[in-house]
Amino acid sequence: MTVARVLLGVTGGIAAYKACELVRLLVRAGHEVVPLVTPGADRFVRAETFHALARRSPSDDPYPHLERADLLVVAPLTANTLAKLAHGLADSVLTEAALAHRGPILVAPAMNSRMWSHPATQANVAVLRERGVELIGPEEGELAEGESGVGRMAEPETIAARCEELLRPPSLIGRRVVVTAGGTREPLDSVRYLGNRSSGRMGVALAREARRRGAEVTLLASNLTVASPSEVEVVQAPTAEDVAREALARSDADLVLMAAAVADYRPAEAHAGKRPKDDAPWEVRLEPTTDVLTELAARRRNGSVLVGFAADEGERGLERAREKRNRKGADLIVYNDVGRTDIGFDAVENEVVVISAEGERRIPKTSKERVAAAILDEAETLLGGRDGRGRG
Repeated sequence: MTVARVLLGVTGGIAAYKACELVRLLVRAGHEVVPLVTPGADRFVRAETFHALARRSPSDDPYPHLERADLLVVAPLTANTLAKLAHGLADSVLTEAALAHRGPILVAPAMNSRMWSHPATQANVAVLRERGVELIGPEEGELAEGESGVGRMAEPETIAARCEELLRPPSLIGRRVVVTAGGTREPLDSVRYLGNRSSGRMGVALAREARRRGAEVTLLASNLTVASPSEVEVVQAPTAEDVAREALARSDADLVLMAAAVADYRPAEAHAGKRPKDDAPWEVRLEPTTDVLTELAARRRNGSVLVGFAADEGERGLERAREKRNRKGADLIVYNDVGRTDIGFDAVENEVVVISAEGERRIPKTSKERVAAAILDEAETLLGGRDGRGRG
């Protein structure tokens, strides 16, 4: 086991007491934990408690928070500190550490449900997500003030498990990974298009996780509404034809994850210029686009893994996803129920079923970052089994 250095920020909410258990779990796993306790948190649980649990004395060094660390965790994260992180304020050792840290950041928000849902908080959350900060929780349940709703800090065991995943040694070094993300737009004329509501969040999460695991990643981006991850090659592919061309040009990749919502049909003829509005009906004939997943399967080389996605509705959609895997020759199909409004298109959370030749794995509703990690775990298992390299 690789011992990691973890900066653990604790902010001033009643959930600070849960951070004691998180420290204990991380120390038990063999990691060096550096507590960064804000003055507000110290009012709930004294900083000395965290230092004792971390088995370290308070340092005379005024800059321990600025030393290299493998992971920064903030649990609990209050609305106040969340806003400070989003706006780059540095008024405590924790917020200073957040600006100086170069590596993964995991935060566990905890606050009143109305504070969590406030537009200002959600705007700050969006800023952090765009910068690559991963959120775990908050969960729904009874809150300290007696109300019930979304705002509970994720349980320490859940946070510790995600820490272990983030601290896992890079397992895709030397692998080439292609990810498609977003939704294609097929021109009707120079202004209008046929498209879909995909934001690209799922594909971006996959690309970021694959890069974190050490892979050389190419992201084929189709009209993303979220920021692309850093340290990956981004190739713009706005239409289905663009996705087909760019994906097939990279068909020799070790792993291809077709997360984009690629149009099944496109206008047979796009109107030159902008079609003016009049009283006549506008009849548009659609023609099928290239089936990229089928073409990639036909060009597959030994050892490569191909993952397709199926956006459908209900149990009948799941059955079609099973048929799709068999028909198109993919190793895995990830089924996403787009009939629900709380997951899928443009949502920050997802719930999927990963379908393989060996069976099915249901990934319960969680952040798209954690869904991405689970999907890549499944793909890595197949990769390792085919070339003998294994995971890690």
